[in-house]
Amino acid sequence: MKFVINDTKTGKSYSKEVEADKVQALLGKRIRDEFDGGIIDLPGYKLKITGGSDKNGFPMRLGVHTQTRKGILIAGGVGFNPKITGQRRRKSVHGDTIGSNVAQLNCSVQKPGKQKIDEIFGAPKDEAAKEKK
Repeated sequence: MKFVINDTKTGKSYSKEVEADKVQALLGKRIRDEFDGGIIDLPGYKLKITGGSDKNGFPMRLGVHTQTRKGILIAGGVGFNPKITGQRRRKSVHGDTIGSNVAQLNCSVQKPGKQKIDEIFGAPKDEAAKEKK
């Protein structure tokens, strides 16, 4: 599973690939739940789940209480951007609960650990590209 971790203090994002056996502790958690960063090798960090997507790219949507994909009628927000005022559409979205078919989780740092996140991950991809120039 892929994790995209947003450091709210610096505004930088970091990407981390984690093996499926480590993620078993997160199954059943929902968007807005917090978890210990030690699960994904960030000791001392407290992370909050802010979203994600399933293996087919459908976004997770808060308020859809399921671990599967569901077709819902929505007027805007995650999964649909209306072009006309008042427009509604039936769209498929993934529920807000983490299941085995979730491929990516977006998280934000709620409480930092002792070691800086830059030291753990190295420079973010956009900074590494700037340094090469």
